[in-house]
Amino acid sequence: MPSDKNLDLICLGRAAVDIYAEQIGSRLEDVSSFAKYLGGSSGNIAYGTARLGLKSAMLTRVGNEHMGRFVKEELDRVGCDTSHVVTDEQRLTGLVLLGIKDQDTFPLIFYRNDCADMAVSPEDFDADFIGSAKALVITGTHFSTESTYATSKQAIQYAKERQTKCVLDIDYRPVLWGLTNPGDGETRFISNEAVTTHLQGILGDFDLIVGTEEEVHIAGGSTDTITALKKIRELSNATIVLKLGAQGCTVIEGSIPANEDDFVVHTGVRVDVLNVLGAGDAFMSGFLRGWIRGETPEQCCNYANACGALVVSRHGCAPAIPSAEELDYYLEHAHEIPRPDLDTELNHLHRVTTERLPYDWQDLCIFAFDHRKQLFDMAKEEGVDPAKIKTLKRLLVKALEAGVKEIGSSQYGVLIDGTYGQDALNDVTGKGMWIGRPVELPSSRPIELEGGRSIGSRLKSWPKEHIVKCLVFYHNQDEAELRATQERQVIELYQACCASGHELLLEIIAPRDKEHDESVYTESVQRFYNLGVRPDWWKLPPQSPSNWTSLTQIIQQFDAHCRGVVMLGLDAPMDELKQGFANSAGFDIVKGFAVGRSIFGAPSREWLAGRFNDEQLIEACVSNYLELVSYWKDRH
Repeated sequence: MPSDKNLDLICLGRAAVDIYAEQIGSRLEDVSSFAKYLGGSSGNIAYGTARLGLKSAMLTRVGNEHMGRFVKEELDRVGCDTSHVVTDEQRLTGLVLLGIKDQDTFPLIFYRNDCADMAVSPEDFDADFIGSAKALVITGTHFSTESTYATSKQAIQYAKERQTKCVLDIDYRPVLWGLTNPGDGETRFISNEAVTTHLQGILGDFDLIVGTEEEVHIAGGSTDTITALKKIRELSNATIVLKLGAQGCTVIEGSIPANEDDFVVHTGVRVDVLNVLGAGDAFMSGFLRGWIRGETPEQCCNYANACGALVVSRHGCAPAIPSAEELDYYLEHAHEIPRPDLDTELNHLHRVTTERLPYDWQDLCIFAFDHRKQLFDMAKEEGVDPAKIKTLKRLLVKALEAGVKEIGSSQYGVLIDGTYGQDALNDVTGKGMWIGRPVELPSSRPIELEGGRSIGSRLKSWPKEHIVKCLVFYHNQDEAELRATQERQVIELYQACCASGHELLLEIIAPRDKEHDESVYTESVQRFYNLGVRPDWWKLPPQSPSNWTSLTQIIQQFDAHCRGVVMLGLDAPMDELKQGFANSAGFDIVKGFAVGRSIFGAPSREWLAGRFNDEQLIEACVSNYLELVSYWKDRH
């Protein structure tokens, strides 16, 4: 494998959007809701290899529309090079509708009539780009038309000129070769002499050829596997990887064995199958992880089989592909994990290493105005309609926007409720800031959630970037029944967030009617970890340096992937907050502050009472916000 290359691989081919049925067991006709994922064989491989730590790039086209931007952003999110994902002004991004009826029935419909990725052209790349990678990966669909054939051949020519290895994923879909009716995407194999002749014309160009038995049959022109393999070998000296489904796979470097009993089969761990769609792309991603790095065939197959096993046990393809850390953990413990979909540690690793939005939050200056009861009481005290709180919260967003212009490189965010702040939430969503959103019924103890117990159904309507914030007035010495009720609610909320993919911020405040010192926070954090709750974030009052030391040790022991702690204000005077910020200096677990009433309390009362106009409200909040930011920046 060449070593003087900037990229590990370039994937040329399909990049689309998968629209997956959420109702398992339904006919596609009866499905009522869908989930949206990155799709397309080449797109999945580019995504999967990037997630596994390779430097991958995607060479394709997408439409100038929402789905095209989604494809590019998803690839960007995992670190895939998208410099050659070209926006096609004339065509739409391809779509696929997929269902999961049972273990043998996976209906799918390709919406790819003149789609963007099939218009990829030699004008979209040059020899320098192709030559910058150790390998060029092309999927079989991009040899199915005259134009994509010419484009793929041009890319191969550049690869050979620049000593870039060429890889073929046969990726045979009869419908994409026009061999079935357009609605029959599920059929995996139809013998066709024209397709076989077409494929055999390019087999000699490749250094690695990967396919299932059915795909080898179409490439080799025979439904007898050995006969088909021998024909491929006549035409190509490539390493051949034959995927054998649940049995595993075999790697053939030289001559073809006389019969299948002579295969050296690399087996994986058997798992319960939920969804076979996309498992081949995960397999390919895992195999390339080892092959690009020059690892043994056995190790390449271990990666490939493990990736395939994980994906068939999950919903979707691209999002189901493991991270490098998750894959290595699974390989170490696979024989102890018969049901990957149910394994707590594996699913936690998948959640924290793949599902989070890829923001590196380190310096957060969060303006918290998710207050509901306090502002309602304030409005009543001033004799005004609480409906004015909705307008107030949009003005507080404007105050934040004005303030962030002055805070330099610091990161910023908001805590906003959906009760009075839905319009404000809509204003900030999609802008890349940190956004927290509460779910607890204000002042409830034991904790109750707004809208009732069915939190999972509520989260389905929340944007993924909204972080679920839950405040619990908790003391580990509470009466047993009260403590158990609160703990059960937090556990259920955590499980709902794991299912929905939202991050969870757990805020702990000691109840005022209970005597406590700051040890209540270390003991409470420890207690929730012991219960199996691993929040992405903690929100805690300022602590002494010694207690920050203890909290750091607990969090690192139970969850090395915890995002960190943000400090709350509790309407404290500015001098107290300044000291609290100073005490956090040097503790990396503390990522910033999330303070509200100390910023907006007095100005909001003045505005509600009509003594401040909009500009005065904004000016006063900006001044308070910037004062807090200065204390945070000066804490070192």
